[in-house]
Amino acid sequence: MRRAGRYQEGISLLVEALRYRVSQAQIYFRLGNLYFDSGDLARAEYAYRRAIEEDPQHPAAHHNLGVVYRRQGKIAQSVKLLKKARKLDLRRPPQVQLTPQQRRKLWKLVLPLLLVPLTVLVGLLLLLLLISRLR
Repeated sequence: MRRAGRYQEGISLLVEALRYRVSQAQIYFRLGNLYFDSGDLARAEYAYRRAIEEDPQHPAAHHNLGVVYRRQGKIAQSVKLLKKARKLDLRRPPQVQLTPQQRRKLWKLVLPLLLVPLTVLVGLLLLLLLISRLR
């Protein structure tokens, strides 16, 4: 709905979803996005602040609130939140989703790296076993 510019419809659905008390941080974050896109910076600020209250470790909510503050001319607050967002991003990097083709390529690269040390270790163990039997 956001991409289609149907902000009010999306806002109504998300406000309704808040009643269920599930994933509130994410719902407030998405509400903030819709309010921001529709130009309502005051409500976007409120929604992002609520998202941060629900999940203080939400890097995107910190970032977007920093952007809202910048638009509102609150530069010091903006800089503070953008720095915090960056710090949180570094602590919680997003999980990488690999396609099946990328996984196969990765295995082709990693498998030899795993097999060489394993082969050397097995060889050393066999050598030690032979030496101990010869004595």
